Amino acid sequence: MITPSGVWLSANMIQHDILIIGAGLAGMRAAFEGITAGLDTAVVSKIHPLRSHSCAAQGGVNAAINPKDDWHDHAYDTVKGADYIGDQDSIDMMCSEAPQAVLDLDAMGCPFSREDNGTISQRAFGGQNFPRTAYAADRTGHAMLHTLWEQAIKLGTKVYDEYFLLKITTDNGRASGAIVMDIKTGQLHQIKAKAVCIATGGYGRLFASNTNAMTCTGDGVAHAMRAGAAAADLEFVQFHPTGLRNSGILISEGVRGEGAYLIGKDGERFMHKYAPNKLELASRDVVSRSMTTEILNGNGVNGGVFLDVRHLGRELILERLPQIRQLSIDFEGVDPIDQPIPVRPTCHYTMGGIRTNKFGHSEQLQGLFAAGEAACVSVHGANRLGANSLLETIVFGKITGKDMVDFVKNREGREWPSVDSADVQEVSGLIAKLKARPSAGGVKQATIRHELTNAMQEYCGVFRDPEGLNKAMAAVQNAKADMENVFVDDKSDAFNTDVITAIELSNLVLLAEATVMAAITRTESRGAHSRSDYPNRDDANWITHITSTVKDGQIVLGRDNVRTLDNPKYAPAERKY
Repeated sequence: MITPSGVWLSANMIQHDILIIGAGLAGMRAAFEGITAGLDTAVVSKIHPLRSHSCAAQGGVNAAINPKDDWHDHAYDTVKGADYIGDQDSIDMMCSEAPQAVLDLDAMGCPFSREDNGTISQRAFGGQNFPRTAYAADRTGHAMLHTLWEQAIKLGTKVYDEYFLLKITTDNGRASGAIVMDIKTGQLHQIKAKAVCIATGGYGRLFASNTNAMTCTGDGVAHAMRAGAAAADLEFVQFHPTGLRNSGILISEGVRGEGAYLIGKDGERFMHKYAPNKLELASRDVVSRSMTTEILNGNGVNGGVFLDVRHLGRELILERLPQIRQLSIDFEGVDPIDQPIPVRPTCHYTMGGIRTNKFGHSEQLQGLFAAGEAACVSVHGANRLGANSLLETIVFGKITGKDMVDFVKNREGREWPSVDSADVQEVSGLIAKLKARPSAGGVKQATIRHELTNAMQEYCGVFRDPEGLNKAMAAVQNAKADMENVFVDDKSDAFNTDVITAIELSNLVLLAEATVMAAITRTESRGAHSRSDYPNRDDANWITHITSTVKDGQIVLGRDNVRTLDNPKYAPAERKY
């Protein structure tokens, strides 16, 4: 058994060949590749790995494992779902590797739901022309994460849990490691590494109503931008059609895959008006806009509509949707066996992230890799298909992990980068300054967070217009100014969550500014980005990624070509469902 432990260079400095920030599915899958290749691999997570947001994924994971299915069809559905702005080399790679990636998890012992003949069960999901979504009841992410955690334990993976990322360090245009805080003590550590992978997930907490865990604050993406990497596609934020009306908690697309209906206050279905062929199983951006339109036109109740599963019957609900039923009872006071579930669109997923090539390697910062929701590979483009997110984590966790191994063993990563203790002193000084700031005349971080997230929800949500986007930008600028005066009540070192949430908020403010800037700049409607003043897609000018970088403390936008293949089937066409 391989049991790497790293090499301590000093009391506060340690080195590993590969450093992975984030212990969800993408991070753990990448770590598996590093440690089984014999490299000293470490994982850093601000929470225990089994609390990673991957465990919240409910509905399933896509793969053409049915002999009647074909990965080429999966790839076409993904290109179309992405509204023709996804990188086609990445999409083809993901879909062709999908069957083996799922079978790898199956061989590791992941408890997928089964048909009577023993094959893995698959259900229908939105925007696809075959029921290719494998699942484990309605707890698929939970089952997959526990499976990879078992592998990590078996292989002796070094995990720094409850360590918080404060900075990605660099050496002459190359990632050299990270500065992290041991949350238990408040002590700072410098970790030196030949390759660094960001797998910290998305930044859905930027919106007031969201399905994301409190930890989804975009830390890795923000720090990568500050270190010199580019982010891309930040304007594309997915609103899941069915969050619980009052809490935003996710009600899986798998419920609609099992045959649930969307109904208005009149008790009638309405999706036939918007997607006459696919109905409730149109792509998520289409369904979210349709629901929002119904609500705005008066066919909703208290800002939501209803998801009706009563016709599915008690037995199916209890067998395949047990968690969904319990969530509805606990958070809406509704038993879906007897009553429809109140739902509304809610922020669910961020298509944007650290811009990489198809192997997960940043082209701006050598030695920096990214996988999962933190990356912009870009397989989702302007709109992610349901159940492609879990797939992305295990496919590109694997691919990125292998590329990191090759980088360290055979390429530029063979030599150790240099690190500078001044990085630790800089970060330590910033934390000391935050703690020293008096409350008199200061601003509470809760106030900043509330005003920012509500403005993003209202003005940069499902529908966008110039007036609203300008209000969103004004809210971002106010938040930036207020962050200069934010204070913390807790001045201690150990378990200082007051300091941690203030730093997380600074990451959200950076990503908010880049998101709104990109949303203002993209003068068209495409996928999850819907502009009332530019209602049509503009293929002549906007089949391109908008990139966001930080230079001299300011966000600078640019463009990056969509990577296309010579496949006429992938030529942009009108999206119809």
